[in-house]
Amino acid sequence: MLTDGVIRLEPIGEDHLDGRAALGQDPDVARNTRVPEPWQEGFERTWVEAYEVGRRDGTRDGFAVVDVETGDFLGLAGLVSIEPAAKQGEIGYALAPEARGRGIATRGLRLVTRYALDEVALERVHLDIATDNEASMRVAERCGYRREGVLRSLYMKPGRRQDFIVYSLLPSDSA
Repeated sequence: MLTDGVIRLEPIGEDHLDGRAALGQDPDVARNTRVPEPWQEGFERTWVEAYEVGRRDGTRDGFAVVDVETGDFLGLAGLVSIEPAAKQGEIGYALAPEARGRGIATRGLRLVTRYALDEVALERVHLDIATDNEASMRVAERCGYRREGVLRSLYMKPGRRQDFIVYSLLPSDSA
């Protein structure tokens, strides 16, 4: 379990199914992540199972973001993909509407980044952020991520292509 005293990141599992389902149906999360659109009933279980398998085979590792004081589910943060041979991975995060604007995403990204670099021993982590997701860009920059460039017309959802900005962080960067 990872914590900064305000939030804790716990491996996603059965306890987080309701929170994940609600999060996946949020329009902002649907627009900016790879969750299915429209939401597929029961996909939260598929999502959790994919992270459990990924944790075992070293290809992903996801966490529920939980309020330390109340135990409330606030969102998700984790390594959405890990390339063990290349020692690199992609980090993603999404918050419930009631958790936004409170610095929770920044806290979560810092914890996942430290975990990825220190515990998983990755040598590069990156974020793919939609060009219109300014809040997420601010989170990346507050956490020391560097803007690399734009992936133009990246396929993410059926029938929709969108530009994404790549942000990255290396162990030698200040985080």
